[in-house]
Amino acid sequence: MLKRENIKLGIAPIAWAEDDMPEYGKETNFLQILSEIKLTGYEGTEIGCKFPHDAKVVREECSRRGLQVITKWFSSYLNEQPYWMVERDFRDHMYFLKSAGAQLINVSDQSFSIQHRSRTSVLEKFCIHDDKIWAELAAGLNKLGKLALDNGMELVYHHHMTTTVQTAEEIDKLMELTDPRYVNLIYDTGHLAFSGEDPVAVLEKHFDRVKHVHLKNIRKDVVERCRKERLSFLESVLEGAFTIPGDPEGCVDFPSVFKILEERNYKGWLVVEAEQNPYIYNPYDYAVLARKYIKEQTGI
Repeated sequence: MLKRENIKLGIAPIAWAEDDMPEYGKETNFLQILSEIKLTGYEGTEIGCKFPHDAKVVREECSRRGLQVITKWFSSYLNEQPYWMVERDFRDHMYFLKSAGAQLINVSDQSFSIQHRSRTSVLEKFCIHDDKIWAELAAGLNKLGKLALDNGMELVYHHHMTTTVQTAEEIDKLMELTDPRYVNLIYDTGHLAFSGEDPVAVLEKHFDRVKHVHLKNIRKDVVERCRKERLSFLESVLEGAFTIPGDPEGCVDFPSVFKILEERNYKGWLVVEAEQNPYIYNPYDYAVLARKYIKEQTGI
């Protein structure tokens, strides 16, 4: 069993309102999301598209419910924009998160990304073959990570479907080129499984760089169909490619993941996350299901 004192359990609000397609869940407001997160037994939340841009309001409403603010997604464009422009936006994001009470900054580089292209197949992602592009990405992330550290925060990089850091090989390359003082990893079981990688093997290899964990599942039959039909990432989400830990339709080997986290004494957040259509997969019900499963598996 995982040590309770080492672990904080959170959930991402993307199940209630889809960040990439905010029309899905548009009726659900910020306060309802927070209240349901608290009711379903979680300690913290990441920041989603329905959250206000006023850090004080976010902090106070979370505090009122006994919830911690964990992090919020930041899209960098280090291979497409001048570094000064990325840093300017990163500073604004960092100060917002710090004011809201968070310590982690979730960064995913969207240069050349097809994540938001509604008709472009997941199979058409851009692969970096130029060492100069890799060097530019790594150098920029190191600078942003140092800036975060100098401000008492930590940059954690989110490998993600349809971006330039998606596969195990690409994660290897990024970890090789970045400084562990400044850049570490969000380990996301669902994105690895969707990509065709072995989440357990990636965790074993890069455990020392894992500073944040997303517990996400996939429906393998749906993912295979989405690939076969050359659907986009957004279409795949709506088809039900992702789900939560504990869903009997899922296929990720969470017991092995939890075993590694236990044996290697992981300390930090475990965050349930599943991009799902809230009109089909009720977010409250799925939050309850995931919470029950994690309790059974880990004792937390």
